[in-house]
This record gives sequence, C-alpha cells and structure tokens, in this order.
Amino acid sequence: MELGTLRVVGLQSVQGRGRRAETLALNPNFGVVMVADCGASHTSIAIFDLGQRMLGHETIQQQIGAGPESVLGRLVPLFEQMLRDLGLEDVQRTLVMGLPGPVDHWGGMVVRPPIMPGWDGYPVVEAASSLIGGRVLLENDVNLRVLGEARAYPPDRGPVAYVKVGTGIGLGIVSIDGTLLRGADGAAGDLGHVQSNSTTERCDCGNFGCLEAVASVRAIARSLALSDEGGGAIDTLTDLIKRQDVHALTAVKEAAEHIGDVVVSLVHILNPERVLIGGNLAFASDHLLSVIRSIVYRRALPLATRNLTMARPALGQQSGLAGGLAIGIEAEFDPEALAERLRGRR
Repeated sequence: MELGTLRVVGLQSVQGRGRRAETLALNPNFGVVMVADCGASHTSIAIFDLGQRMLGHETIQQQIGAGPESVLGRLVPLFEQMLRDLGLEDVQRTLVMGLPGPVDHWGGMVVRPPIMPGWDGYPVVEAASSLIGGRVLLENDVNLRVLGEARAYPPDRGPVAYVKVGTGIGLGIVSIDGTLLRGADGAAGDLGHVQSNSTTERCDCGNFGCLEAVASVRAIARSLALSDEGGGAIDTLTDLIKRQDVHALTAVKEAAEHIGDVVVSLVHILNPERVLIGGNLAFASDHLLSVIRSIVYRRALPLATRNLTMARPALGQQSGLAGGLAIGIEAEFDPEALAERLRGRR
C-alpha cells in the first residue's frame, strides 16, 4: 500500500452488523512494461500497463546485424516518445528485450550469435538500463514466444515447444509447471544447429550439416537465388508463395522435411503436449506445418503422439509481446524487487 502496488477498489458486502472489509486489487498504474521483440529484420515494440492492457504498439524495420549501439539507439528514443505521448514519462518502467541469438539471461548479454555481428559479449542489459532509466531483462526471442503461448492457456499435460522458422531456426520450451527451460548457460533450444543427417552444407556458425543451413529462410533464399539485401528475402519468398510459385513451394516443402526429421527427435525426448510451428515462414505458408506434422505423426512412436497437438501459435505474431509482458509483470511484482524499492523510498 505504501508503494502503491495495491489499491482499495471498494468494500465487501457483509451479512449483519460490523465494519465492511475493504477489497484490494493490484494497481495497473504501478508501472509499465515495455517489450521489444527483435527479429533479424523486424522489431515489434509495445507498452503495457500492469493490468495487461496494451497502451501502444508499433512494428519497425530494423536490421539486428547493424549492431547493439544502432539498435538500442533507435529503440530507446521510440519508447521514450511513446511514453511521452501517453503522459507516462515519469512512471516506473521495465524493459523486456527478446533477441534472435543465444542469450546469457543472467549475464545480460548475447553469446556468439551467428547472425548478430557486434553483439557477442556486449553488455546489453547494462547499456539499455542506463539509457531507459529502468530495469531491463534480456531473453531469447523464441523463449518470449513460447512463454506467451503457454500462459495463454491452462497448464498442459506436458511441455510446450515452439519452433520458430525464420532467418534462423530456434526452439523455446516451457515445462509443465510453466518454467522456461533456458539451460545452464542459456543455450537450450538452439535447434538450428542440431545436425541434420540429410545435408553437409556449411552453416553461418562455421559447422557443416546444421539444420539452419538448409531449412531457414536464408537457406531457402539461397536455393532460389533470392536477394536477402536489407532482410528482404522473407518478403520476396512470401510474395512467391502467395502467387503459388512452384519452385518456392517445393523449396519450402523440402525445408519442412529437414525440420520434421529433427522435430521427431524432439518429440521423443520431450514428449510435449503441444508443438507450435511459428516464425515468418510458418505464417507465410501452410505447407511448412503440414509437412512437418505429417512426418512427425508418421515416424514418431504412437505413445509420444497420441495426445500431441501440432499447430500454429494461437497468438500469431503477438506471442513474443505476450511472453515479454508476462516476464515484465512478474519482475515488477517480485518480492525482492518490491522490498528493494520500499527500502529506497524509506
């Protein structure tokens, strides 16, 4: 009550005589959560109050390969302008950033990201926190998406897995108790660099035979001789798919076969309740999901698939924003964080 975390919203009804009890509720104006869901070429940003209401949203074209100074130098002023437009420039704020690379969640940095030159070891959390004037939390972009999907529904009987197929290929996993599985070093879910038995192509990471080298949007663009200058491969590929270009559809189906082979192993290891196929390529084409699903149901053992649902993300392109909101709200109401703020006020 002293911090304004809770507020009185009315009095409870009472039978007979006696003083009526007050009803308390979380104060949605206690702070704001800012979410930046960064992809290789596009970034979705949004501001929410703590009642989960979206106050502002914008999607911008931005190359993650431009480096951390360039990305933060554009994102922070955008958030500041949105806060000013909302009249919330003096409100407590938390920023949750999702980045398309291996994230050291505890160290607040990205570690050896293949498609993010200049980001390796850069103190993202420290730099962003000094610019934004609030708490900053860093997460892998697929982790944000799987968490958003998992929180959108009641707990499942098993883990939820989200496979993102875009410029790279990533995997997010939420356990049955709703916990993100990050691994010991934040490297869990690096599906794009699992070895595919059906290829020896060289990957951007330097290894040969990685799934990402034959099944990502970048790999499909190379096979079709499409230009990826300015991150335009997905737009060109999407246009070809809409026009039912035979070569583009064939390339997508071949990529889906590679992914399906790896997802079969994933299903046997995790025994998930849901496997969601997302990312730009999944939203552009039904062929990706249908081919992956047919391979998994055909090759995986019946016990691992009898309750398995394979589908597109229910929240669509908003999954990452929803996951970032969940992380931000939990951070705002974390007991240790509240205690620290109370000590600072006193």
